[in-house]
Amino acid sequence: MADIAMKRVVQKGPTIREQLRAMDDAEVVTSFLGGEERAFQELVERYQTRLLNFIYRTIGDREKAEDLVQEVFIRVYRHLHRFDRTKKFSTWAYTIASNLAKNELRNRSRNPLVLFQTIKGSWDDDDRPLQFEDTTARPDDLYRKRHLRELVAETVAKLPEHHRQVFVLRELEGKSYEEIAEITDCNLGTVKSRLNRARNAFAEIIEPWMD
Repeated sequence: MADIAMKRVVQKGPTIREQLRAMDDAEVVTSFLGGEERAFQELVERYQTRLLNFIYRTIGDREKAEDLVQEVFIRVYRHLHRFDRTKKFSTWAYTIASNLAKNELRNRSRNPLVLFQTIKGSWDDDDRPLQFEDTTARPDDLYRKRHLRELVAETVAKLPEHHRQVFVLRELEGKSYEEIAEITDCNLGTVKSRLNRARNAFAEIIEPWMD
């Protein structure tokens, strides 16, 4: 009877997958380095979509972005044993993604066109990234929103690569200034300066179209 009771207790315990999901990034990394291969899949599931969106918004090519995300995780897998676990895993992963995106842009003969949805919010909001979709939009707003997206896209296409990158990291990904500085290998002053210039470029075009 005792053996049966013990089996029931074991069966009711959390699975490895559930245990991994309950861990923070640092614990998942430690688990993987300790030999738990499934921990790597947990990292992929946590960051695949986020990194895909970041790269896509930076280079403007969805198919290429998917390829680059795969390359990000290949590099993470190969070099995770060298990762400084006193740092944030997310910052390290975004740094790899950022470098791959920059290399892709350098290899192009033209500037990419990055498409964004309607901007809603305030430049002064430092607590969260901008919201780019208005689910309450009326049908008669569609033309206005389409035109606004075109204006945004044209503005983004004219931004220098380093301005566009900090804009995406801050306004779309919600990264802190400190994280952006580490990801882009710039000091805080440079990050804030580039972000302000990118914001001003957008504001000049978009302000007349905002409510």
